Amino acid sequence: MASAPLSLSYGQAFVAPDLRRHRSSMSVRVPEQTLMRAKGACAVISDSISRNAIAKQAGDLSVRGFLADYFSTPDHWDVKSSATRVLRALNGWCYSQSQHLEEGSYVSSLSALVYRGREGHLFHMGDTLVFRLRGAEFEQLSRDHVTDLGGYRYPSRALGMDGSIDIDYMRMPLKQGDLFLFTTQVAQGTLMPSDYVRLIRQDASDLDAACERLAEAAVARAQERGYGAEQFCFQLVRIDQLPDEEQDTPGRVYGDLPIPPELSPGERLDGLEVQAVLSRTAQSRVYRVRDVHTEREMVMKAPSPELSNRNAYLEHFLLQQWVVERVKSPFVVRIMEPSRPRRHLYYLMAYVEGETLTEWARRHPQASLVQRLDIANQLGKAVQALHHRDLLHQQIHPGNVLIDTHGQVVLTDFSACHLRDVDGHKRSRELVRQVGLTEHSAPEYALDDSVGRRSDQYSLASTVYWLLTGELPYALTPDRLRGHTDLEQLAYRSARTLNPEVTPALDDALRRALDPQRALRYRRMSEFLHALRQPLGAERGSSHASPRMLREPGGFWQGVAGILLLLLVLSWLLR
Repeated sequence: MASAPLSLSYGQAFVAPDLRRHRSSMSVRVPEQTLMRAKGACAVISDSISRNAIAKQAGDLSVRGFLADYFSTPDHWDVKSSATRVLRALNGWCYSQSQHLEEGSYVSSLSALVYRGREGHLFHMGDTLVFRLRGAEFEQLSRDHVTDLGGYRYPSRALGMDGSIDIDYMRMPLKQGDLFLFTTQVAQGTLMPSDYVRLIRQDASDLDAACERLAEAAVARAQERGYGAEQFCFQLVRIDQLPDEEQDTPGRVYGDLPIPPELSPGERLDGLEVQAVLSRTAQSRVYRVRDVHTEREMVMKAPSPELSNRNAYLEHFLLQQWVVERVKSPFVVRIMEPSRPRRHLYYLMAYVEGETLTEWARRHPQASLVQRLDIANQLGKAVQALHHRDLLHQQIHPGNVLIDTHGQVVLTDFSACHLRDVDGHKRSRELVRQVGLTEHSAPEYALDDSVGRRSDQYSLASTVYWLLTGELPYALTPDRLRGHTDLEQLAYRSARTLNPEVTPALDDALRRALDPQRALRYRRMSEFLHALRQPLGAERGSSHASPRMLREPGGFWQGVAGILLLLLVLSWLLR
């Protein structure tokens, strides 16, 4: 029998003379059940240290940014990994934005409590306050990180205060009936713990009314004691029902769906009719399918039936789906939503009518340098779109690049795609080895060295070199390396010797991007792509040179010399 879902309710109250300049923000998100099982529900409160127009932006942005990004993390990540990564990214953004402000800052205290299954996960920075009321016990869960300066107390270790941040983390069991109170530092010194318990318990069935009572009492107490009551905010969250038993780990939410059986053309699955089998590997099956309801043609990717018990691969399969869903680029294949509920484990991608780069190069041996470099730059934009999401593709080669009927590049196959700096470099290398090294793989994969964005840069440059010359840059391909001493045998073969149209500058750019030592390649992908665009700009910018002149410069100048010689002879004869 399925476990009962987690259920909670909440209430809020906010008191401020000028809502346009308030410094605090709070929110609760309870998603639909599928996302609830994977990520849980979340309550957040934020309080800015600024007292100007930036304060409202800082408070609202930190709350909305955390909720949006947390629920967009991969479903198989655990709560701590998801929230910590989101908070660090948010902290870096807030800190960088504050450097450009003359007044105010995007610094704010923040507390976020994630409720998942039968556990709560508290993440805290600064001096916002989180309490738990369990029975008659009223306990503060958060720690006050404050600094006293000239009689004033300022939050420390707050979001956006520094380029790096320490995050308090607490994991706690939940009990049915638990009440969690969120408020800000301005409430300190107004109400006593006994006041909180009395006012909440007075009528806990209406949490909005309970928050209103807390706000009214806090304002009255502040006025009695003769200090300003600029703003108060209170948020209450109550656990109404817990699951009967602990839920599965997030990675199993979709993994509980059965893996599709082996399919053949003509067979149907969830209203999808198989048109053709595009690929069968040890890890996956790829089919071209047609939705019998909408008539759309799509590509279905599913795990191999033989791997039904390999949960590690299933988790990575879910990451592949997340990659396609989150990366928005015309140069990366896009996800397609099924027209019916999915009853098996797979995902759908747009069907690209075209051919692989390998097939394209075979059919267009006379393609110009401009055409080839245009393809190279489109492929570079696809890789950049992944890198902007902190993703490594790790399998860039001509067979994974499609050219559609309009000449547009679409990058496919995310079998080895992995998040950069998540689980270290070891997992990234393992994925590549599981899928298989190629002749375009960077040397570090074969040598168990650290990998990163420059590893994708190598594979991209190797693919571009092959596209321009039809050959590989080294006689000994990286997938055949056995040790670091073999790196000495990697002597770069100039692309100009194989294709005279390649300019010296372009050859130097390829040489640098293909350096066997990862640290010696371009620091940023954008630098390499800029070098690839230079020949395009020079050729397109030459308005006086005809296409024939560009393709056959030697013959053109020979003709000019012949005409000049003829004129010289005629002038001599007419003397």
